[in-house]
Amino acid sequence: MSDGRMIFEREREDLARIVHLIFTRKNTNVAGGNFSFKTTDKDGKEFIIMTPTMMSEAYLGEVSPAQILVVEPHTRRIIDGVGHLTREINLHEAVYDTDSKIKAVLHAHAPNAMFWATSGLDMPNLTEATQKVGYVPVLGFEPNCSPELADLVSGYISSEKLSVPHMLLLNSHGVLINAPGETGIEAIHKALQILDTTEWNAEIAYKQTIFQSLGLLDGYYSKGKKVGDLEDLKQHHPIYNKEEIAAGGD
Repeated sequence: MSDGRMIFEREREDLARIVHLIFTRKNTNVAGGNFSFKTTDKDGKEFIIMTPTMMSEAYLGEVSPAQILVVEPHTRRIIDGVGHLTREINLHEAVYDTDSKIKAVLHAHAPNAMFWATSGLDMPNLTEATQKVGYVPVLGFEPNCSPELADLVSGYISSEKLSVPHMLLLNSHGVLINAPGETGIEAIHKALQILDTTEWNAEIAYKQTIFQSLGLLDGYYSKGKKVGDLEDLKQHHPIYNKEEIAAGGD
């Protein structure tokens, strides 16, 4: 606290609003989710701005800026904030350590994406708004908050040399979105945009799957181009439009 103001007040206010928005849009549930982004102080020292544990069950998604935590990386010391650190900090730190360009990590239980994650199927990526996310794979199952899950995710990011932003499906557990940005605030807003648009994509991909099963489509279509079919889905072949086509917006 300095001059009667919280440290990183703007950042914490922003993340508290994002928490509320994600719950309002039903892009996570009271079973959990955790969001973080990086920031630096005036001396260039790095911190993680992160949601507290029990954000969902105890606070029902209604967290105040004062409850958003300021965390020292790796020591996991809470510099400021009312509440306790989630055990999933190990996943967030492992992701940040894979790539310095990753400035925000968003883990949520978005329902349509969870369908793909729980089924063990990669999500076909079909919409224009989600094209830059590319391939959306499902990883193997490891228990939530476990070191094994953190190792699985960070190992996949490193071995596949994933560019950012990207989105991963955590088997039976949820979605993980890792985003870049000039600032942590910019990155967490990018992650929120990906969460929202991929939820639409998840439902559209499901419906295209049903239409193929009914014989109404002969494959998955994106921007007027066939990008895969049910056999590709079963074989975990990446299904997305790989062409770079200029379009308005981001």
